[in-house]
Amino acid sequence: MTTPWGEPALTRFPEDPRDRLRAWDASDEYLLRHLAAERVPLDGSVVVLGDRWGGLVTALAAHQPVQITDSWLTQEATRANLARAGVEPGTVRLLTTQDPPPGRIDVLLVRVPKSLALLEDQLLRLAPAVHAGTVVVGTGMVKEIHTSTLQLFERILGPTRTSLAERKARLIFCTPDPALERPANPWPYVYTLPDGIGPAARGTVVNHAGVFCADRLDIGTRFFLGHVPDGRGGRVVDLGCGNGVVGTSVALADPGTEVLFVDESFQAVASAEATYKANGVPGQAEFRVGDGLAGVPSGSVDLVLNNPPFHSHQATTDATAWRMFTGARRALRPGGELWVVGNRHLGYHVKLRKLFGNSRLVASDPKFVVLKAVKR
Repeated sequence: MTTPWGEPALTRFPEDPRDRLRAWDASDEYLLRHLAAERVPLDGSVVVLGDRWGGLVTALAAHQPVQITDSWLTQEATRANLARAGVEPGTVRLLTTQDPPPGRIDVLLVRVPKSLALLEDQLLRLAPAVHAGTVVVGTGMVKEIHTSTLQLFERILGPTRTSLAERKARLIFCTPDPALERPANPWPYVYTLPDGIGPAARGTVVNHAGVFCADRLDIGTRFFLGHVPDGRGGRVVDLGCGNGVVGTSVALADPGTEVLFVDESFQAVASAEATYKANGVPGQAEFRVGDGLAGVPSGSVDLVLNNPPFHSHQATTDATAWRMFTGARRALRPGGELWVVGNRHLGYHVKLRKLFGNSRLVASDPKFVVLKAVKR
């Protein structure tokens, strides 16, 4: 990436030489050019919210910025990119969206996230540390910045305007108003599940901001809940757990089941733990933020339940699903099962047959399929 501070070599995480997606885009470059051209003072407390793969904090490492992200993969990419650039460990402070934010912010740089809810939650959390002299600059591709995005900055921090577009990227300029009366933070959001979805019916869901389908049960998960097997007293993984309703439902069906909830989103794992506890499940559970089943011992799992994402930020990709399926096959014991729900058009049965040697259709409707693969 070309920046006024040099040209750091950046990669995504996990690093894959076959991956043609870059670890930065034009909006990152636009923001960095602006900071240099306007000589924005960076000697105070610099906070970078939503840095996708660590490119912004790597470029600004000399100013000891703080990165705040919801993504475990982003944190790992950032560590690798900083090390590649020769930055000493500890120079950049890495925080999650669940950590207490810094007490004072002099420069706030925001890479606009896909989730407007996550942006709302984080701006509300950071607002008390912003003062009248804080420089606030947001960035994103034109297709990511909407009127609602600008209204959010204005409602929480102060008057907001945008730049002209360059290479399909745009900047957001916000002037903090300390006298602004900010709304209360509505997150996390709590709702009750409907009837007719198995053991979790009428249960409670707790969703932190940014977790998929925050205010209702999404139709794919609802379809999945009608068909997932019980835990049979074994070790079950809710892989890519989101708010944890699938793993919680299995635990409710059989309290002897031990459930591992895994997601790369800190917001998701916090939601899963809150959902599990809100339903008073008596069984054992573990909550882990990480890259799928990496770190889970081979042959240690009886059942994996998975609703894989097919987007990485704005890019459509099956790389995440493939990693999840591969990790599941390694972690499952012989005879263990992977159950997957997905849109019909994604063709997951082809991948499962290639990897497991088998794939059975458990259920389908006009939009979704539930598939089962058994480790032989």
